[in-house]
Amino acid sequence: MSVSSRPVIGLTTYLQQAQTGVWDVRASFLPAIYFEGVGMAGGIASLLPPQPVDDTIAERVLDGIDGLIITGGRDVDPSTYGAQRHPRTDEPDTDSRARDAFEFALVRAALRRAMPVLGICRGAQVLNVALGGTLHQHLPDVVGHTRHQQGNAVFTTSSIATVPGSRVAALVGPDTEAQCYHHQAIDRLGDGLVVSASDTDGVIEAVEVDLSAHPEHWVIAVQWHPEERLDDLRLFAGLVGAAGVYATQKTQKVNR
Repeated sequence: MSVSSRPVIGLTTYLQQAQTGVWDVRASFLPAIYFEGVGMAGGIASLLPPQPVDDTIAERVLDGIDGLIITGGRDVDPSTYGAQRHPRTDEPDTDSRARDAFEFALVRAALRRAMPVLGICRGAQVLNVALGGTLHQHLPDVVGHTRHQQGNAVFTTSSIATVPGSRVAALVGPDTEAQCYHHQAIDRLGDGLVVSASDTDGVIEAVEVDLSAHPEHWVIAVQWHPEERLDDLRLFAGLVGAAGVYATQKTQKVNR
């Protein structure tokens, strides 16, 4: 695939205080492994920093890309799904609320135009909440252990079983070993979503838009971190492939 024909994938970024060298500043940033995964899968990455948007601006942002990744990060503000904050949930601040609102707007705009979307960890939770779902705020309260997030930036491996016939199963097979780092998870499913993978505790580890209702939508969200295993690019490749089709269709509509 030539560089000029590669689909452009937008990736949302963090917005919070960060240190680099002598500087300690508010910053928009994203670990390089995310956009390295996009590049290795054949796409071109474009970073999308959180900022105030309305529906019209969200649509204009998406005009410049062919696919969207909602990346990992801090906990979603529980007030966005009608819940009180659990003591172990990240306390929302101005920047985290800005990121929530930005990503909700992008997700809804992407769904309106059937743009391919991949949610990663927090991204799965954002997709679910954007569609009216809720979250378990602290998994140890539900499953009785901390294996999903042991802390200190150490990822744990979870055994994931996929749902036959799902897009996730088509990409990764009937099961996979996934790198996990999450203390929250999907509780009540958002409208139009179906479960496409779970782990041995019964925790929802992947969702997607219901293919029977929306066969034209390529929308997958996984609770695990595929960017931590760049020797396995299947999810990134799936998104980039779908974005390539989307880009071709977009060009054909413009040229009609």
